[in-house]
Amino acid sequence: MAALSNTYETDVLEWLFTDTAVTRPTAWFIGLFTSDPTDAGTGTEVSGGAYVRQPASFTVTGDTATTAAAAEWPVATADWGMITHVAVYDAATGGNIIAHAALTEAKPINTDDVFRVPTGGLDITLD
Repeated sequence: MAALSNTYETDVLEWLFTDTAVTRPTAWFIGLFTSDPTDAGTGTEVSGGAYVRQPASFTVTGDTATTAAAAEWPVATADWGMITHVAVYDAATGGNIIAHAALTEAKPINTDDVFRVPTGGLDITLD
């Protein structure tokens, strides 16, 4: 299950319970992590070796947002390490983590490997 970041938890609460204007994201990107990014965004995102965040789109059904298309990273030109978590960002670089989740199974990405999230492979659920 995915968790919202502290930033977006606050935005949701302000949108629901105050008249504070909240700016919603207009683009979404998936980042890969070798440690838990946490609600505070303190994990270790992959860097180097041709790594870049990948754009994402979502469909929403009930209380779940699901990736609407596959995301595929470029071929790793160096070892990225053991990918344990993913996060959805509001920017291709920098920006804020919107939500994050642990992978069901960690995956090592070595030189010449490709990481993929299939269509429907990432669910973000609010309970």
